[in-house]
Amino acid sequence: MRRVESRAGRAVLPLSLTLVSGMLDAVSYLGLGHVFVANMTGNVVVLGLALGGSPDFSTPGCLVALAGFVGGTVVSGRLARAVPRWPLLALVVESVLLVAATVVAFAGLTSGRRFAVICLLGLAMGLRTASIRLAGVSDLTTTVITSTLAALGAHSALAGGDGAGWGRRLGAVLLLLAGAGGGAWLILRWGAGVTLAVAVGIQGVAGGAYAYLSRRHS
Repeated sequence: MRRVESRAGRAVLPLSLTLVSGMLDAVSYLGLGHVFVANMTGNVVVLGLALGGSPDFSTPGCLVALAGFVGGTVVSGRLARAVPRWPLLALVVESVLLVAATVVAFAGLTSGRRFAVICLLGLAMGLRTASIRLAGVSDLTTTVITSTLAALGAHSALAGGDGAGWGRRLGAVLLLLAGAGGGAWLILRWGAGVTLAVAVGIQGVAGGAYAYLSRRHS
């Protein structure tokens, strides 16, 4: 299986999806009950806080997000082993899941619908994270930046490295920050549905650019 094309896969798509990840975690944390759908490290910490007795966090919400995320990684692995052009299909499936979550959010976030949105977003983010990893993009996960920051420092000139890839890594950090900030601004003013719709729009543009660049480099 050919790896994701250098320009499309290693610049346009991961960085755009990192922006979307920040928006989705803003939606889930501020609008779905203090739970993460993209950042599973944070989600495990939140789950620990909930299990420790903190009244501000939801054990069921965290468990649903974790289960959805793991389910998404399994789907990604299946696609990678069964479909020739699986990266594009994975992106399409992820986008469908995001659209479904947006539709549910617009219908009104009752307790049951809130868990449905968490599950759909968790599935999408698990699918995304595993697909990026399987495609060979090792220094940008698009959902968390801990490893990206580690690579940024460890390969920097200050650490004796050549600094290769610093722009893309720094861009990922800034885009995740921008996504979270923009997502927070949107959800506090317009609600979860509108914020998810904007995220879907950005994902659609990124997916279109990826498909176009993939055809050019095929």
